[in-house]
Amino acid sequence: MLQTLRVKNLAIVENIRVDFADGLNVITGETGAGKSVFVGALNLILGERADKSLIRSGEDQCGVEAAFQLADSGDVDTLLEDLGLEPCEDGMLVIRRIIAATGSGKILVNDASATLQTLKQLGNLLVDMHGPHDHQSLLSPAFQLDLLDAYGHLWPTRAKYEDLYTAMRALEEQRAELDGDDQDTAAQIDLLSFQVKEIEDAELENTSEEELEQEHTTVANAQRIIELANGTDQALVEGEGNAFDAMAVVQNVMGELAGILPDAEEWREEAQSIAVQIQELSSTITSHVQSIDGDPARLQWLDDRMTLLHKLKRKYGSSIEEILAFLEKAQQRLSDLESRGERLAALDKELTAARQKLLTQGKALSEERANVSGKLAKAITKALQQLGFAHGAFEVHLSECEPAANGIDAIEFGFAPNAGEEMRALRAIASSGEISRVMLATKAVLADHDRIPVLVFDEIDANVGGEMGTAVGAKLATVAGTHQVLCITHLPQVAVQGASHYVVSKGVEDGRTRTRIAPITGQERVEEVARMLGGRDLTSVTLKHAKEMLAVKQSS
Repeated sequence: MLQTLRVKNLAIVENIRVDFADGLNVITGETGAGKSVFVGALNLILGERADKSLIRSGEDQCGVEAAFQLADSGDVDTLLEDLGLEPCEDGMLVIRRIIAATGSGKILVNDASATLQTLKQLGNLLVDMHGPHDHQSLLSPAFQLDLLDAYGHLWPTRAKYEDLYTAMRALEEQRAELDGDDQDTAAQIDLLSFQVKEIEDAELENTSEEELEQEHTTVANAQRIIELANGTDQALVEGEGNAFDAMAVVQNVMGELAGILPDAEEWREEAQSIAVQIQELSSTITSHVQSIDGDPARLQWLDDRMTLLHKLKRKYGSSIEEILAFLEKAQQRLSDLESRGERLAALDKELTAARQKLLTQGKALSEERANVSGKLAKAITKALQQLGFAHGAFEVHLSECEPAANGIDAIEFGFAPNAGEEMRALRAIASSGEISRVMLATKAVLADHDRIPVLVFDEIDANVGGEMGTAVGAKLATVAGTHQVLCITHLPQVAVQGASHYVVSKGVEDGRTRTRIAPITGQERVEEVARMLGGRDLTSVTLKHAKEMLAVKQSS
């Protein structure tokens, strides 16, 4: 369950903490009080991209923190370990996110740095969000297939199909590249042949750009190097007053001094060692300089070589390694084009085999879908009957189609809201209130078949009222028997169903607008339900009605 949500400096929220409970948590408040901020905060925890405009005016950063207490953290721990993160301790998962005005941000999962992708992956395991604009997704065939596969636990079979589909599409793309018109193919062969020859003629395989540049610098400065080396040699051993002769004098003096002062013998040996080092240094410099050739022809060759390399880098890559990688791809592409007929025939053979494998797996997936479609339709029909459609019916219609990324099935959800009405495609239903209840029924059915612990409904009861609101609230309470449910609602019929009730309010303090959220019980809850029934001005009638509604719920 989502145990705690902390929000700081987000929009009109300064600093709040909400401790949620098991079961159905309802969140109410007047329009504009800031209820949507809490959904936004949770979305940030679940990996939604952040916008600096979310930061409260006058602040340099905002932050959100969510603590989840998981009864079974197995799936989450497996994901964390796969990502190199520490698993949950005693089932506790803490996610923190900071958004800074400077553009930098921080994501922490159990106090370890994490990525946005990690949050999205965790979100898929932790929370199912449903917002006021998500009803329309139920009309999408792709979404309907996802629901069917989720209900039937068909993802392993579907994953095998998707892998085969990806492989077949890759072969189709290869064939499409080869299957251009002859004129285009000839132009590609000409271009690739030129590119391959240009790179091959450069013979870059054993070339080091760094060594080439160093040799160019050396040859270009050969005369100056020789002059400096000769000057050094003069100073060390050849010139008048050179270092070697000076050390010879030092040795003689130290030898004589040693007869008077014994410690001087050690100094004489050090002077002798320095003299040897001077000779070795001179020999090393002389030997190295003798190998330097300032030949103008060599310098010209190096100039040409570097000019060629810079030209190739502009055309084919920023380094010799990238140029050679381009060459390898160009050679392969050229080979494919030159043997185009043979390659097309081979690809056609591969495609035939790949398509057959795909169709076989697709039919296996279709059979599994057909087996569970009736069960899903029956379960949703039952849920809809509990939501006011006493004689309503729901069906899942499948038909074969050309292979697509999600299978070889076309799907259509059908719905007949009343007795005697013909089954119509769900997308043909005009009533948003009916769509809302169908979505809730679907979510309720799926909740019995997944392991996601937290469900969030933001105005699932939109365009629903009166008696139907009571049915919606009852269904949410039923779902909350196996999941933690957070529900933002404007309906008193839904609000009274909550095991826990929170009110969001907005006020001005010290010239700044601030949003607050607080749990309510007893008389405070009666007054909030009364406000939802009749507006801000409470009357004895609305208070009595609110008390009766809460009493009915508590006695049930």
